[in-house]
Amino acid sequence: MLLWVSVLVLAPVSGQFEAVPKAVISLHPPWTVFFKGDAVTLTCHVSHIYTAKNRELYQWYLGTEILREIPGNTLKVQNSGEYKCQTQNSLLSDGVTLIFSTAKLILQAPPSVFEGDSVTLKCQANVDLALKNKSLYKNGKMLKILDESSSFHIQQAGLKDNGEYHCAGSEINCSFSSNRIKIQVQELFPHPVLRSRPSWTTSGNQLTLICETQLPPQKSDVQLQFRFFKDGQIVEEGSKNFLKIWNPSSGMNKGPSYYWCEAHTVTSNVCKKSQKSQIHVEVPVSRPVLTLSPPRAQALEGHRVTLHCETRRGSTPILYQFYHGDVLLKSSSTHTARVSFSITLTAESSGKYSCTANNGFGPQRSDTRSLSVTVPASRPILTLRVPGTRAVVGDVMELHCEAHKGSPPILYRFYHDNVFLRSSRPPSGRGTSFNLSLTPEHSGSYACEADNGQGAQRSDTASLRVTVPASRPVLTLRVPGTQAVVGDVMELHCEAHRGSPPILYRFYYDDVFLGSSSAASGGRASFNLSLTPEHSGSYACEADNGLGAQRSEVVSLNVTVPASRPILTLRAPGAQAFPGDVMELHCEAHRGSPPILYRFYHDNVILGSSSVPSGGGASFNLSLTEEHTGNYSCEADNGLGAQCSEAVTLSISGLTGSRLGPVATGVAGGLFGMGGLAVVALLLYCRLPRKAGGRTSDPSRNPSNSDPQEPTYYNVPGWIELQPVYSNVNPKGGDVVYSEVRRIQEGNKHAVASDSSLRLLWTYLPSHGPIASPQPYSAQDSSVIYSQVKAESFLTSTAESAHTPCTPSNPGGQRH
Repeated sequence: MLLWVSVLVLAPVSGQFEAVPKAVISLHPPWTVFFKGDAVTLTCHVSHIYTAKNRELYQWYLGTEILREIPGNTLKVQNSGEYKCQTQNSLLSDGVTLIFSTAKLILQAPPSVFEGDSVTLKCQANVDLALKNKSLYKNGKMLKILDESSSFHIQQAGLKDNGEYHCAGSEINCSFSSNRIKIQVQELFPHPVLRSRPSWTTSGNQLTLICETQLPPQKSDVQLQFRFFKDGQIVEEGSKNFLKIWNPSSGMNKGPSYYWCEAHTVTSNVCKKSQKSQIHVEVPVSRPVLTLSPPRAQALEGHRVTLHCETRRGSTPILYQFYHGDVLLKSSSTHTARVSFSITLTAESSGKYSCTANNGFGPQRSDTRSLSVTVPASRPILTLRVPGTRAVVGDVMELHCEAHKGSPPILYRFYHDNVFLRSSRPPSGRGTSFNLSLTPEHSGSYACEADNGQGAQRSDTASLRVTVPASRPVLTLRVPGTQAVVGDVMELHCEAHRGSPPILYRFYYDDVFLGSSSAASGGRASFNLSLTPEHSGSYACEADNGLGAQRSEVVSLNVTVPASRPILTLRAPGAQAFPGDVMELHCEAHRGSPPILYRFYHDNVILGSSSVPSGGGASFNLSLTEEHTGNYSCEADNGLGAQCSEAVTLSISGLTGSRLGPVATGVAGGLFGMGGLAVVALLLYCRLPRKAGGRTSDPSRNPSNSDPQEPTYYNVPGWIELQPVYSNVNPKGGDVVYSEVRRIQEGNKHAVASDSSLRLLWTYLPSHGPIASPQPYSAQDSSVIYSQVKAESFLTSTAESAHTPCTPSNPGGQRH
């Protein structure tokens, strides 16, 4: 809002002091209370001295808001509130409060009453209300019963008319009371003061007597008349307020005379006199001197400083005024030559001070005095600024310290855990900053100090937690032994050596998520896994504390499967083992992680060993002698404990041209499970020619196809070498069946084949007894091979109970 400000001054105009320029509002009708719906016209008056030169714009205010800005000085209103007006060259008028009432009965009065005024109070009833009588009350007591005009007149208002007024009326069964109005009769003008001055038009002994008084702005149009008296006689009267006389000290008067003056209105209803005084010559005031106490040019905020303004000569009274720059601080009129003024210093108190002295001949200004107010630094505020929502290692953090109050220069100091970091002294006194590249050691408490020489002020502590991103974790696989074995419980241990907690650890197997664990204090996390062969593969883990997941290096795991109990297979060139034959011992474990070390034994004496790096079986070749008769076994060992096979018994015949060998378990099964022809067919099928020397096992003859608890014999000589004839020659044993196998010459091949049904002479079964009568069979070119074959019940019990690690049991099989 634009406010026009002017200064109220007193200036001699035609010998009389006039107030300039303050706007005044008049009302028509001249009341302040109206019925709702009525209208009143406001007029803004400004002295013609200030409005004649220019056409003014009049600003009207309702409350504190501008209501209108118009070229005319009148405004019609109908709303309650306080109204004011002003122009560009006038001061804001006093407020006039208007009330537009909804009451049935109101009392109307002018907004202000001055002594000597003719005042009318009017008691008004609403148009729809017919009152029989109305009465006016003053200070609660009936003053008068009003006539039909409902008005009460005060001819010349005076102090006796001050009080609170209201009116009341009644109709049938109802009485009404109006609003209350307080009338305070104001002084029209103060008692005049008679002053004497040397003539400013002549330099002789002529004096000018001035009768000084002042009308209020609301009564600036009232004309005053003046009378001057000397020793009780009227010397002069008229509209002029000054009188020129000769100085009594010129010797024209024999004694001192007393003068006074009188001011009155044209109607003489208000008349006031000055005091009597002797005439003396007034001396213009000298240039004053301004001093400060204490006399320092610098002072602290909150201290008090006294300004002294003193003149060496000048007639009293003297008006003293103190200034800070061009701003008036205080005015004081006194009859002494010195006046003092004290102020409490603030930051805004720095600057230049001066004073003026004026006794009516114009102000005299002192020299200026400078004052610098030092404001102690206030408690600073420390702000920590990082790029993101939290402080991370590597971030550049700005520490900003600022004291909102304090005279510069201010020295700022920064601290970390009470250890000094650095300092800065900005020349402007405003805040200062410095940057810090964060490391984990920068976590802690920060503070700063502000010091401008009036005592250091420390900020509140600001805590900082520097978040360290999780480092690349290390994954450790922990098993009970030196290697991972099926059935072990493996601990996956993941640890990030750096990183602010909490850290979430995730575990992966071949990039498949296994599980997770959160470490509230950072550190490490573990995950347990019961191993199976399928758990061989690659493992990794992640560490994540919200600043990006970090993955460990891949750790490979090979789950070792313990070697199973191996199966030993003896492979000879023919159906009988003779000295000089090369026999292959083949040992194979069906399960077990490579490499597997196979060892071969003859009567618990090691023959040799073979390591198989990729799994499968191993073979060992042996050139037979008669000393090789005995029990054979093998071991499979992949570092998790040696597993021993069942023992296989081998008998080697020393007779020339005949071979005694074991009959395979499959033969025994054939003998017990089917007729002799089936046995013969099976034996003829299995007799295939073989070459000497060890070889890797053939998948078609894989021991896995046999019972792992019973040795199986393969490679019976073919038809070209042998023509076997079977006969049961020992019917005595309850659990053993002896079969007689004859070898005949090549030339009798077809004869034997034709009579093959008769070659099985007899068989003794423990449960059934003999099923055929023994029929001896003889041939000159034949040899007999005895093969011991166990009955099923006996074989089974032996396989289940006779094994001791590394000391294989003999299942009873013999090979001749």
